[in-house]
Amino acid sequence: MSKFPWKTAIAGAAILAATAYAFAQTPGMNGSMAQMHQQMMQGQGGTGQGMQGGMHGNMSGNMGRHGAMHGQQFGAAGVPTMPGQDAFGAIQEVVQILQADPATDWSKVDIEALREHLIDMNEVTLHAVASQRVLDNGIEISVTGEGRTLAAIKRMVPAHVHELSEIGWRAKTEELPNGVKLTVTASEAAPLTKLKALGFMGIMVQGGHHQPHHLLIAKGEFMH
Repeated sequence: MSKFPWKTAIAGAAILAATAYAFAQTPGMNGSMAQMHQQMMQGQGGTGQGMQGGMHGNMSGNMGRHGAMHGQQFGAAGVPTMPGQDAFGAIQEVVQILQADPATDWSKVDIEALREHLIDMNEVTLHAVASQRVLDNGIEISVTGEGRTLAAIKRMVPAHVHELSEIGWRAKTEELPNGVKLTVTASEAAPLTKLKALGFMGIMVQGGHHQPHHLLIAKGEFMH
């Protein structure tokens, strides 16, 4: 056990505390400390402003590099690549194909017919009402609408039955006062469980005929 007197330790601590207090109260020293602090903040000592400027420069540089990396995700020279509207983009693509083909017969080209068909697709996809009923061997879907939607239903749904038969599905349509009844019978290619899961739009998107026949419509070579 140390023999160092505890009273001596207390006295030493008191002396140190008093010295620190006196040092802090000395005007010259207090002013020097304040001056040093001010110099550090203003950068006169070559540290505060430099450090602040360096940090700001690094942050600006990092943000610039991030912006450059982010810009690489878009088109060359910052030009957007998305057309902004699906039908607009589909028509633009077809027109570019026609313009690139020297054999295009512009006397037959009918872009307006393609536009009308894309409107039909929009009406049937977004505005038609489809009521599904499960049968013992398939499903029955009443597709109904009004005005422009009704006209689109009557053009598109019966026309799609032919495409379904081409890929091995058994389907038929029947006219309704306000639409079309689509009946699809279950088969090996389209079992009942699958038909129930697909529903109206899942059945309408079957096959790969849409894109090619858009081109045929634009060329004036396809009629409903």
